[in-house]
Amino acid sequence: MRQAFVTLPDAPRFVLKNATLPAVTVDGFAAPSQEGLVHADLVIAAGKVEAILSPGTAPADLPSADMGKGMIFPTFVDMHTHLDKGHIWPRKPNATGDFMGALSAVKEDREAHWTAEDVRTRMAFSLKCAYAHGTSLIRTHLDSLAPQHRISYEVFSEVREAWKGKVDLQAAALFPFDEITNPAFFKDLIEVVVAHKGILGGVTQMVPDLVARLDLLFRAASDNGLDIDLHVDETQDASVLTLKAIAEAKLRHSFDGSVVVGHCCSLTQQSDDVAKATIDKVAEAGLAVVSLPMCNMYLQDRHAGRTPRQRGVTLFHELTAAGVQTAVSSDNTRDPFYAYGDLDCVEVLREAVRIIHLDHPLDTTARIVTRTPADILKRADHGRIATGTEANLVLFSARNWSEFLSRPQSNRIVMRAGKAIDATLPDYRELDELMES
Repeated sequence: MRQAFVTLPDAPRFVLKNATLPAVTVDGFAAPSQEGLVHADLVIAAGKVEAILSPGTAPADLPSADMGKGMIFPTFVDMHTHLDKGHIWPRKPNATGDFMGALSAVKEDREAHWTAEDVRTRMAFSLKCAYAHGTSLIRTHLDSLAPQHRISYEVFSEVREAWKGKVDLQAAALFPFDEITNPAFFKDLIEVVVAHKGILGGVTQMVPDLVARLDLLFRAASDNGLDIDLHVDETQDASVLTLKAIAEAKLRHSFDGSVVVGHCCSLTQQSDDVAKATIDKVAEAGLAVVSLPMCNMYLQDRHAGRTPRQRGVTLFHELTAAGVQTAVSSDNTRDPFYAYGDLDCVEVLREAVRIIHLDHPLDTTARIVTRTPADILKRADHGRIATGTEANLVLFSARNWSEFLSRPQSNRIVMRAGKAIDATLPDYRELDELMES
């Protein structure tokens, strides 16, 4: 296990005293804040948060651990990942490092290797990483071209059950939008998604019949009680902008399910008037937006011998200011779409702050990997600290944002139901046999 910076009492009821909490993650406790941080004592009993108290006011007779103003977060929510692709990089790297190279490499690897056992092993490895880093809820997209959709969803359901209560899982079907007009494929896909309690996804494309394709999507989702989670405008090409059409489709169908749109990068390339009109429509429709800054900076504006000019993010500040729910997430992990990553939401948060300028102030920044994605995924039991909730917490020695964002926080303590877990990360050697196949 990692060397702990504080020793937790071995007792059914104890206090985490002198702690620092991101106020935006805390319900039912008010205190003066600085940069959105408040100080408190947490009383933990029977695996739950029994009380959140002003510092120094917890019962003195209880065993305690002095946090020394160290920060405590709720466990994290990673709302846009690709567990089925994870960790294939050693077997199938992306020779060009760009989007088309990624598509080609993944297609070749999927067709050659993605058996049930291969997908299951890599998913489990990814979840071991996420769990050790302190994540408790993940939504993954699953490549869903036939016959892979039946293989991967079957595996996903098994893995979801096996990890229930450790890392709760959701899955969205990912497929090219040109396949939605193939009735046999789309009917079969819907059957699989419904059977496995999934989410309807897809990759929208700028095609003449985009409106008709969106109508097919929204009708299918409405008829089958499915939420929607789409890959949208993942490019710096200003001619690609399907986002507004998605918002209009949701309004046109009076769709009352959740609609998440990921990436939305080309929005940054629009004129101010077009961008504002699009954002206003997104807000009106109640879409939620997730940005994937690490992956998109890796893939986009890559040209040999030329320094990239683009950041690969959406208009995050403007969307948030318009009242749109916004979050960030890991996206791909050690696969042709992103060669790096470890499903560590601390890394995602740190990089997002730098890339999107989510600082000055940092007052509510913690929400983007905690309560906001939890709310978007309809799991308000994650991503926040409140009296009566499970004591699923991540403890840090860092006492303020400067300390937190300056180091990877590798000595964090992950607490589940009031007890520290073994946060040892899995060894990559566990995957060697798969990578050599």
